[in-house]
Amino acid sequence: MNKIKHSRLLQTVFLLLLCLALVLPSALAAKTPDRAEIRVSLRRLNLTDAVWMTLEGRYLARCADGTELLLPADTNVTVFLRSGKFVLFSGAVSLSAGKKLTFLRQQEGDTVPGIRFNLQQGFYPGDLSLSVKDGAIQAVLSLPLETYLQGVVPYEMSDSFPLEALKAQAVCARTYALSKMNPDADYDVVDTTNDQVFKGLNPEYKNTALAVNGTEGLVLTYKNKLITAWYGASNGGQTELPQHVWGGDDIPACFDMTDDPWDAENPDSLVRKAVLKKDGSNLSPAFLRLLREALKSEPEMGDFDLEDDTPFRVDLIRSMQVTTPRYKEPSRLMTRLEVSFSCSAALKPGLTRPQEDGDELDIRDLMGEEPTPAPTGTPEPAAGESVPVFAGSFDVTLELFPGVLNALALSISGANNEIVTITEDDSAFTLTSARYGHGVGLSQRGAEYQAKKDNRSFEEILSFYYPGAKLKQYSGESAPLPTPDPALAVTPGPAPTATPRPTLMPVTEDLPEGAWLAEVENIDDDSSLNLRAEPSPAAEILMRLFRHQKLIVLENAEVDGWVKVKTDATEGYVMLSFLQRIK
Repeated sequence: MNKIKHSRLLQTVFLLLLCLALVLPSALAAKTPDRAEIRVSLRRLNLTDAVWMTLEGRYLARCADGTELLLPADTNVTVFLRSGKFVLFSGAVSLSAGKKLTFLRQQEGDTVPGIRFNLQQGFYPGDLSLSVKDGAIQAVLSLPLETYLQGVVPYEMSDSFPLEALKAQAVCARTYALSKMNPDADYDVVDTTNDQVFKGLNPEYKNTALAVNGTEGLVLTYKNKLITAWYGASNGGQTELPQHVWGGDDIPACFDMTDDPWDAENPDSLVRKAVLKKDGSNLSPAFLRLLREALKSEPEMGDFDLEDDTPFRVDLIRSMQVTTPRYKEPSRLMTRLEVSFSCSAALKPGLTRPQEDGDELDIRDLMGEEPTPAPTGTPEPAAGESVPVFAGSFDVTLELFPGVLNALALSISGANNEIVTITEDDSAFTLTSARYGHGVGLSQRGAEYQAKKDNRSFEEILSFYYPGAKLKQYSGESAPLPTPDPALAVTPGPAPTATPRPTLMPVTEDLPEGAWLAEVENIDDDSSLNLRAEPSPAAEILMRLFRHQKLIVLENAEVDGWVKVKTDATEGYVMLSFLQRIK
């Protein structure tokens, strides 16, 4: 019996080991880390033909032909694009880099290597790749995903928002970034609202750091796939469906059209209001123009001149309502404004029309009160000027987008998707427009108020805006930074400086006969002087010159107040008033 039990035990162990052998590869495959570095196209820098930056931490500059230059920490670097190729200047070092130039972080203790760009506040920790596209510099920063989020969340939301709202934003931003990663493209996301705003890191944003760290790796999924976690500033009180904004049939069913009371109640949600008095006394010329155009199709107005330069007056607005939803219920995105009103207008030249009983001009009479000769505030007509005659009462329909919203200054984001509502009191109708952005997914103002007013957790906030989506842990890990080759450490480099000022171009040539040496002055430290191709403020800008840049002044230009100048790297024209002679 013991031998039989032992034999059965061995069989059982063998079967278990066989099962493990079959299962283990797939289990390991499921845990394979995804790529955790994200590539950000730096559009906000508005680079054209030059980059001024300071490298904090050691970087390896790699040229298109493989040439490498190790740059020490706190190095000022200037890169110019000339004739389609890069030229690098750093102190006494200059380097022709070809059509591509890469700055690679080098590990050095606990130092986090990063870049500061001139006139930018943020710290950009990552590798920088410069290439040429459409004749201008394309800059792409590669950095760890979680680090990237530290430079996104405080600019998509405010660092002063409640922590739970910031956590919800961090999860959305992380999910969105991962859903955009495409190894076949030149970059994954841009640093503007076309994807997500990224302005580098700022150590003052403490709440943001807590929110990103507190949700590290968490993403939103639907049926085990990442969703595109769209979000916007304010949905105007109702969430929108992605297919209404972008079309398509393959949108995950974790988005819904539902009322959002938190967004609607948040006093910081952006809205615009227009008050239209019932007596018509404060209607804008643009809104009156819309009414004129609508009346031109009314048969009763055939005897009246409705052109812009003729008298026209609204005597009474009886009712106003928004109608015709753009999408089926429960959409509250209305597209038309129906107006019931009485008006007076000028008759066409040569026509007369005796005023009949009931054609009084005054709003008080139209409302059943005793008439007076003219509405309050109506000026007396000048000699020879046409007098408006009561024309009747009409019901017209106006298009909200873009006509009414533009006429009443109700447009918020220019997307023609505002939710418009109307309230009424004894003397006026008030139109209110709300919704800043597309309205899909998380509302940042709604999330803020959920956390502030009702103390809702980030999980509850996300479940409201993405019903059916699941929170899961993303397993991506950052690749370790390379350790520099010790032999490269002897590469000559400039003396370090801690200030993120642009590297000034060298001027080492002997002065030609009649030339003199000058510095750019009379501008602020954070400003620049345009070097132009011709002595004219309308001429092509060749580059920006910064304060204290030395220049060789070659000659006075034909245009008074301009001089021709040069450095070792360039030549052009500047205004003399911004230069100071070096004695």
